Amino acid sequence: MADKNSKFSSNVPGKFYVDDQCIACDACVMEAPKFFSMNDEDGHAFVIKQPRTPQEFEECENALAGCPVDAIGKDGDTTQESASLA
Repeated sequence: MADKNSKFSSNVPGKFYVDDQCIACDACVMEAPKFFSMNDEDGHAFVIKQPRTPQEFEECENALAGCPVDAIGKDGDTTQESASLA
């Protein structure tokens, strides 16, 4: 289970995030490339955009479900300010 206290600082603020359990398998990027990207230098994925529509949430949920090490969380910052930054 992902831990929001261990999320990478490169994640954009919001509900979804990637934490330090990431093994850079690229599964989330393949599943939801509009929302996840790889930091090739540090060897991990991170969230580049938060979902806004039901279809976008579904894409991110599918990426979360496909993560082999449970490094994606969806209990991150959900404040209105963070949502507007996504």
